[in-house]
Amino acid sequence: MYTIHTDPLHRIAYATDASAYREIPQGVAFPENEQDIVFLIETARERKTHLIPRAGGTSIAGQVVGSGIVVDISKHFKKILEINKEERWARVQPGVVLDELNLALEPYGLFFSPETSTSNRCCIGGMFGNNSCGSHSLVYGSTRHHVLEARGVLCDGSVEVFKTYTIKELEERFGNRFWETDHNTVIQNIYAQLIQWALNENTVHLIEENYPDKSLRRRSCGYAIDEVIEDLHNASKPFEERTINLCKVLAGSEGTLAFITEIKVDLDPLPPKEKMVVCSHCDTLQKSFLGNLVALKFNPSAVELMDRNILELSKQNVEQQKNRFFVQ
Repeated sequence: MYTIHTDPLHRIAYATDASAYREIPQGVAFPENEQDIVFLIETARERKTHLIPRAGGTSIAGQVVGSGIVVDISKHFKKILEINKEERWARVQPGVVLDELNLALEPYGLFFSPETSTSNRCCIGGMFGNNSCGSHSLVYGSTRHHVLEARGVLCDGSVEVFKTYTIKELEERFGNRFWETDHNTVIQNIYAQLIQWALNENTVHLIEENYPDKSLRRRSCGYAIDEVIEDLHNASKPFEERTINLCKVLAGSEGTLAFITEIKVDLDPLPPKEKMVVCSHCDTLQKSFLGNLVALKFNPSAVELMDRNILELSKQNVEQQKNRFFVQ
């Protein structure tokens, strides 16, 4: 019998994350395999509650705090399953820590390029749920740009592989023009709804009008319906060759659309060891914003703003004192 811990110790321990929020969950679970997660989803449905997938708990916005059942995958789902050097991808479980993955990739001259300031403890599953990026998002984009495939469990307990499918492949699975009829399964309904939206010009226009500009690299909002239907709406392709990958909408959805059990990510070559920093000193925020626009013309790998508070704190930091000699 699988155990959901409902004692006060577990519930209080998992009532917080790295944020300022606090809410006592109904229980805490530590699944060991995919079947445990299927069981937890069925249990949550019976109890009319919800699951809260939790990895490293490094979020500062309270994403893994709530009144449902907290499901901690950082204990057992932490295997690096496969590394392909030639095709530059890795397949991992969601509890793998970012720094540990990159240490394993270093001998191959590769790394997983989306970064976070909590890289020594945040997990790939949390990065996927949050669509994490980092200071080098100008070059590497966000996690959404690097997830090739994912495997996970939907709300009906079905296990699905989410990857790029053509319309032809979906029709072979679900039937010709399946999006025009009613369906019994969750996955059929998801694909049917997205295809219907992509084929409706008014809906496409409404989505494009209300979603952020696609040129914004650091775009962490979830439910990126505009990106997931982009190729479906591509009139330059024959319809049956158009593609859809649900990973684009799963990234940033904070575990609300599927419970992810495996993630396949693409990798980048390790950056050069030599780096150059240009420091622009600004005495007003307005000037710093202008400096940012000037810097972007030269394709920098990163642009960071440091205010007086951070600079003053660096004076008191033994490690950083030696790095601030040039700061005015």
